[in-house]
Amino acid sequence: MVLKRARRGIVPPFVVMDIMNAAIAREQAGDDILHLEIGQPATPAPSGVRAVAARALEADALGYTAATGIPHLRERIAAHYADRYGVAVDPRQVVVTTGSSGGFVLAFLAAFDAGDRVALAEPGYPAYRNMMMALGIEPVPLPLDHEDGYRLTSAHLDAVSGPLDGLIVASPANPTGTMLDRRALGELVTYCRDRGLRLISDEIYHGIAYSGPADTVLDLTDEAVIVNGFSKYFSMTGWRIGWLVAPEDLLRPIECLAQNLFISAPTLSQHAASAVFDSAAELDDNVARYARNRAVLLSGLHEAGFDRLAPADGAFYIYADIGGLGLDSDRLCDRLLTEAGIALAPGRDFDPRRGRDFVRLSFAGSTEDMREAIARLARWLGRDR
Repeated sequence: MVLKRARRGIVPPFVVMDIMNAAIAREQAGDDILHLEIGQPATPAPSGVRAVAARALEADALGYTAATGIPHLRERIAAHYADRYGVAVDPRQVVVTTGSSGGFVLAFLAAFDAGDRVALAEPGYPAYRNMMMALGIEPVPLPLDHEDGYRLTSAHLDAVSGPLDGLIVASPANPTGTMLDRRALGELVTYCRDRGLRLISDEIYHGIAYSGPADTVLDLTDEAVIVNGFSKYFSMTGWRIGWLVAPEDLLRPIECLAQNLFISAPTLSQHAASAVFDSAAELDDNVARYARNRAVLLSGLHEAGFDRLAPADGAFYIYADIGGLGLDSDRLCDRLLTEAGIALAPGRDFDPRRGRDFVRLSFAGSTEDMREAIARLARWLGRDR
């Protein structure tokens, strides 16, 4: 007898995680691997965060919290918006989540029904698409390319056939690093408001930018759902702690969903995260290193003959066109891992239709690793300097 298996579980893998597993396996076999595949800081959480966590381990029972998070953390997150953006946020609007991933699940369930159609940039973060497919929501790709700078506009939405119920926008974006300025974000906000589309803004890479700070959609509308977290700029990836800023009409639905799906975000991580807003010096040192890494990779890739690169205005990725090499991205990533010890992410993870001609390089590691990666790549291409 064949037992039933839910269709919702048959979604594509998050290929980056598969690549990371393969890279770790080679490391365990004794290979020296440079990790440019995974989008996580190489640094630990700031020292103040770790100190608070140590005290909480000794002094707190670390039981469940309210589904929306401990009040002190919600207040600190709200204050962060006033400090960084000059935007007033009521702590009631803040929902602490199990990473930004848990935030997306809550946002998608609260905002959309099965069968709804939600537009998203392509290339883009693959988990948006895969999560929505698992929830019965139809992802509607908006193809972006090098010629338009991978910048989403209302013209891309106008080109969609059929109705839409929502839009996901990310600035800075993964994998391209593209940022949208206030005018561009305002155009999308207006488009969604005029057509009754629910806007979800992924702001997880805020704080990591190279030519000016990112703008928050919260400064333009109180109807969007804002998704953010502590993994990227705040260097707390494995702590699995994030947040939503939710509009009034979704607050109670999100709270009820959180109660039933997660009970609460990890309590230790909540206490620790409340200290991260006092760690700006350490965090900005990380961003300065990312900027150096970015310069190393951009220069080295250009010298190696890669001249079609996404803007990399923010975040810590370079999305590179490798179509001229005569290898699709899966084959290239496999060969670079086995022959050069460089782990990269294949483009099909981010763009199932055109990704075979692209790879993503993460520069969240050390500057020494970035220099070594360029040297190894040059040798592998037969252009040893």
